[in-house]
Amino acid sequence: MKLSEANKAWVLLVPALLFLALPLYGFLSAVRTSLQDQGAFTTKYYTTLFTEQSFYESLGYSIRITLIATALSLLLGVLITRSFTPFIQRTAGKLSIWLPMLFPHFVWGYIVLLLFEQSGLISNLLNEIGFIPSTDAFPIVTNDQNGIGMILTYVGKETPFVVLMLLPIYTKHDKGYRDLVETLGGGKWAAFKDAEWPWVFPALVETGIILFAFILSAYEVPFLLGATFPEMISVLTYDWFYSGDWNDRPLAFAAMVMTSVIIGIVSFIAFSVMNRKRMLLTKGQD
Repeated sequence: MKLSEANKAWVLLVPALLFLALPLYGFLSAVRTSLQDQGAFTTKYYTTLFTEQSFYESLGYSIRITLIATALSLLLGVLITRSFTPFIQRTAGKLSIWLPMLFPHFVWGYIVLLLFEQSGLISNLLNEIGFIPSTDAFPIVTNDQNGIGMILTYVGKETPFVVLMLLPIYTKHDKGYRDLVETLGGGKWAAFKDAEWPWVFPALVETGIILFAFILSAYEVPFLLGATFPEMISVLTYDWFYSGDWNDRPLAFAAMVMTSVIIGIVSFIAFSVMNRKRMLLTKGQD
C-alpha cells in the first residue's frame, strides 16, 4: 500500500506523539486533581493558591533566577561560539565543549557546592594564601537567597548546550554578509547586527525556551543549592505534596498547572516573535 505524503507525515509523527502522551497525561491528571474536591468540581484550590503569599514570592523568585540563568547561558554561548567556531569544529574542541554535557545537573550542583561553599575548595585556598583571614570571610554563594549557586550551576551546565545549538549556524553562515557590511563602512557591531543576528536570533529563542522551561520546573539543583526561603516553585510544590496534609496535595497540583501555563504563555509569545522574524528574513525585509 502506497501512503500519501500527508499519511507519511502522520506515520513519522507517531513516535513523537507517543513520547508526548505521558507528560500530556500527567498534565491532564494534575488539572483534574486540582479542580476536584471529593469528586465534585471546584476552584477553591486555585482561589487558595492565589491568596498564598508564599506562592507569589516563590514564583517571582523562580522566574528571576530562571531569566538570569537563561540570559547568561545564551550570552556566554554566543560569545564562545563566535570566538571559537574553528576550534570547536575539531575533535579536541568538540570534546572540550560536549564533555561537560555528559554530567547530570546534580553533579554540576555538587561541583559548585564543593568549590564555592564557605568551607569549599576556593575559600580554603584563599585562606591558605592569606587573601582572606578565615573561610567564614568568603561570601555566601551557595544556599543563598540570591540563588547565585543555582545560577552558576545552570550557566555551567547549559552554556555547552547553547554552543551545540549555535554551532551549525556559525559553521554554515556565509562570511560574505559580514564582509559586505564592513565593505560598506559598517563597524563590528553593524556586522553582527545585520549579518549574524537575523540567523542567530531564531536559534537563541528556541534554545531560550528550552532552558526557561527546564530551569523553572527543575527540582534537583534548587533542592541542593537553594535557600530555605524563598524557595523555587518546584521545591515549594514538592513540600506541599509531601507535607502530610492531604488538603495540600491539590494545592501542589494547582501550582504545577500554573507553572505549566506560564511556560506555555512564554513559549507562545517567543515562538510568535521568532516566526515573525523568520518570515521577515525570508522576505528580505529584516
